[in-house]
Amino acid sequence: MARTPVLVDRYGRPLQRSVLTQEVAAPTIGGVRQPISAYPADGLNPQRLASILREADQGDPVRFLELAETIEERDPHYQGVLGTRRRSVSQIDITVEPGSDDARDVEIADMVRDWLDRDELSDEIFDILDALGKGYSFTEIIWDTSEGDWWPARLEWRDPRWFRFERRDLATPVRLDDGGQEVPLEPFKFIFATMKAKSGLVLRSGLARVAAWGWMFKAYTQRDWAIFTQTYGQPLRVGKFGAGATEEDKSTLFRAVANIAGDCAAIIPESMAIDFIESKNVGPGSELYLQRSDWLDRQISKAVLGQTTTTDAVSGGHAVSKEHRLVQEDIERADARLLQGILNRDLIRPWVDLQYGPQERYPRLRIARPEQEDLKQLADALEKLVPLGLPVSVNEIRDRFGLGEPGPDDEILGVKTPPPPPAAPAPGAPAPGGPVKRISGVVKREAADPGLPAPQAEDGAPEAVLRGVAVEELLTDRLAVEAQPAMSEMMARIEAMVEAAQDMDELREMFLAAFPRLDSSRLTDVIALGLLAAEGAARAEVVDLDG
Repeated sequence: MARTPVLVDRYGRPLQRSVLTQEVAAPTIGGVRQPISAYPADGLNPQRLASILREADQGDPVRFLELAETIEERDPHYQGVLGTRRRSVSQIDITVEPGSDDARDVEIADMVRDWLDRDELSDEIFDILDALGKGYSFTEIIWDTSEGDWWPARLEWRDPRWFRFERRDLATPVRLDDGGQEVPLEPFKFIFATMKAKSGLVLRSGLARVAAWGWMFKAYTQRDWAIFTQTYGQPLRVGKFGAGATEEDKSTLFRAVANIAGDCAAIIPESMAIDFIESKNVGPGSELYLQRSDWLDRQISKAVLGQTTTTDAVSGGHAVSKEHRLVQEDIERADARLLQGILNRDLIRPWVDLQYGPQERYPRLRIARPEQEDLKQLADALEKLVPLGLPVSVNEIRDRFGLGEPGPDDEILGVKTPPPPPAAPAPGAPAPGGPVKRISGVVKREAADPGLPAPQAEDGAPEAVLRGVAVEELLTDRLAVEAQPAMSEMMARIEAMVEAAQDMDELREMFLAAFPRLDSSRLTDVIALGLLAAEGAARAEVVDLDG
């Protein structure tokens, strides 16, 4: 009798199905997993910050995680750039690739696609990406088996303060139970996301470590700026009293000087005076604080987004913005690939194992924006290559351009075919343009088109003329008109070959390869008719001269 294989997680721990449907890391007000956080950022100075970071390095990250939370709440710039990086990934469409074309693998992939079509997924991914700031995040999978199948009902973000790392390596995650003891993570129960900004311990790889120093220095600058503004934003008030002023007079004057800034009004005796002294360095001093705050913000932008142009106006214009946007897109692609690997490892594979058992091939999530294709460049290439004989699938081109198959009742767009050239006149028939008359040795053609003036012959003309043009010139012009369509078609193919060729040798090979396929029948017919017309005109002129 075949034995059911024992399912284990990536750490080799066997699965315990009884705990999968329970919430094992939910917050408790009276327990160790309290949602209430402390505020180590209050009164932060370099000594305290260094102490907080050392505690995290040694495996006690609680104060660092609380500090990271506070910075994200209090610094608008850090919250903005970090939120931009998280939302740019959480809004990318997720696709599923089946393990193979086998019917079973396609069925598994369809199951995953159905689950992905959930409105909550974007918020859940946003919470998983909390690992960007803190270095790691924990998400509990709440499994549902009410209909007999395993189904991830929801993904719950869990406060990373409720988790630790084993002391032996500071890399293997554990959680705190209700008694505060460190216990291993239950297999197939958690998504453990690590998104490092640098190599090394995950406890030292979060962006918040960099942001903490910048935020602290900016807090000092903003405090000094506020004091400077309060002190020099309004003129200094100086009250003067006479030599015989009493203590009561002095108190009255002081209250007036002190209250005039806030109340903007005061009453003093006529014998007293108040002078307003303005500072001369208010503008330059204030500009210094602004420049320092902006510089610190730009450093945070570089750390989080890899550039500054998408968050701050800098010189360089549109070109610089496009280059910096490419840097941000590179970071977005790296975050998306890292996230898809985490989800495939901690969610998709465990889910398939629970529902179908171990498989040889598993479906894979793909998180990536579709590549934007230059359709104009594709159209230009087709215009040159198709006339050279390159076979191209119509269905493929429709798919590339996003065009569907036209229906039987649809109006079809297409190139209008030019009307065929007029047929050559039969022997003995009047030439195109009207019947021919001979008047005093002059060939006269009556206009068939009423919109054209009838040609007039000049008496005593030394040679046959038509509208003042010699018969030879008439035949030459007529031949050029008749041969134009055929010549244009041939020249278009030749010009396409000239543009596509890299050198003269390649152009020669193109000419030799395309020569057998060049259709010259139309041009041959036109030339033959032209020669026949020329011979007829010559015979008629000889007859006239002899007569």
